Formats: sequence, C-alpha cells, structure tokens
Amino acid sequence: MDVDRESAAARASNRSHRPRASHREVADELRRRIKSGVLRPGERMPTQAKLAEEFGVERGAVRQALRILQSERLLTNVSKGSPATVALDPASTLAGPSAQPQPTTALLAPRIAAAFRGPEVQVDALCLTAISLTLAIGEPLRQIYARQLNPAKIDVRVLLPARDIPLAFPAPVDSADADPLRRRWLAQRNAQGQVLRHNLLSLRATHGIDVRVSFRALPFTPPVKLYLLNDTEALFAYYTVQRREEEIDQRQLELYDALGSQSMLFSFARGAGPRDTAFVEQSRLWFDALWETISSDLDLSN
Repeated sequence: MDVDRESAAARASNRSHRPRASHREVADELRRRIKSGVLRPGERMPTQAKLAEEFGVERGAVRQALRILQSERLLTNVSKGSPATVALDPASTLAGPSAQPQPTTALLAPRIAAAFRGPEVQVDALCLTAISLTLAIGEPLRQIYARQLNPAKIDVRVLLPARDIPLAFPAPVDSADADPLRRRWLAQRNAQGQVLRHNLLSLRATHGIDVRVSFRALPFTPPVKLYLLNDTEALFAYYTVQRREEEIDQRQLELYDALGSQSMLFSFARGAGPRDTAFVEQSRLWFDALWETISSDLDLSN
C-alpha cells in the first residue's frame, strides 16, 4: 500500500510540474488528429476527463477546445455528459489544401455562423463596404433570436476605406463622373456599417450579450478582402476589378469596379497544417498592424 501511495504521489507531482496547455493548443492537436485520420469520422472522442489528464488541463479548457471544433463542424454532440463524436464528413469542412474556394455569398455566412457557436466571438474584417459581412451576420443573428446560439461576448472590428481618399475602385472611366460614383459608394459604406452596428448592439438589450462593434478607416483602397474568425480561421479573397456600365443618378456611367459578393474566398484554419497556421497568424499580425498604426477613426454619419 505504501508503494502504491508513493507511486500515485509521484504521478501527481509530475502532473503538477507539467506545463499546462491552453484550450487553443488542445483544439489544434485534436484538429490535427481528425484531419490525419487518427480520429475517424463517427468515432467517439475520449472523455473530457481523459483529455484533461492527457493534456494536463482543467476540464473547462477541454470543453472550450471541443466547442471550437464543434463551431468548425468537426465534432458533434459536445456536452458535459457523453463524449463528443467526430463529424461524419469532417474533410468537407476543413480548411487547407483540400478545401475548395467558394464565392463570398456561399461561404461567408456559414463560416460566420459557425464562429458564433462558441461562448466568445471575435470577427475582424477588412473590406470595401461591409455589405457581404452585414448579410452574412444575419444568419447567426437569426439563430440567436431562435435560441439556437447563445454567445456571451461578441467583438467585431471592421476596416473600411476612408471617405477622403481617391478610390482605386469603384472609379469612373471618365474622371468627370467621379462625384456621383463616390457619393453612392460612401452612402453604401455608411449605411451598411450602421446596419451592422445596430443589429449587433441590439443584442445587448434583447439577450444581455456583451457586444462591441468598432470601425476604423484605411488610407487606401484594399485590393483584397479578409475575414478573421475567432483567431482560428482566415477567409481571404481578391477584389477582381472589371470595366462595366451602371446607371447612377439616371445616367449610364462606365466604371471600374469589383463585385465583392462574387469574390472567391479561400479558407485557412489554424492547426490544419503549417501553411494554414502561418497564414492565419500572419493575417492576424497584418490586420492588427493596420488597426493600430495607419488607420484612423471612422465616422459613419458622413
């Protein structure tokens, strides 16, 4: 009996001196096992107690990690009771070399809805008008009002072009037509930003959710759009500029423009491989650098 007690004490001492992993590190390792096939579709996960023992963390950290993977649709049946289950077709939802790019209208809404499944939601966006983002957030808002989602905290940051810069696009072929085109773009930028902010901030009163929505202005026209979701996924697309005609103020104008809603989004997930992880990390550094340095306060009222 004394030997058994000494052995148990030694194991407990080893666990206490083992550096604790974060919930994100646990999620990264489990995601790797799912992608590599170590954990197969339909297989039951180890219990939360066993995972906590393996990674040297509290069960709360394990639950956070499992919720992240559930938000990415890699796990199902995540609860405090029975073990979670690997999704039947995880390969179709994983980012990385096997993931197929899709138009913004097809991919953005389901990925943002998945990001809203966790207790804390962070969405950072760099775009031209926030139209696609406003539309995409409509789905998780619907699920929140239907009591299908219940995040405790939502933090959204958006980088948009400043009003007083010469836009590369949309831009008229004939510079004499610049004023009506700029007025329309500015109206779209302000209106979409106001709708996005109003819809999110209303969750404070209706659901008691801690919500923060921030906008800053860029001194240039972004040639790409970027969405960072919960610091675990980056969605990236090029704005492809085209020459086309459109009626503005009852006049047919030739302009250079990019239809952002049709831009093909490429998805990169932290933990889905060295390339994807590096892309998410570098995208985070790039966005934060723009936010903290050359961007400025953005007033959506003018």
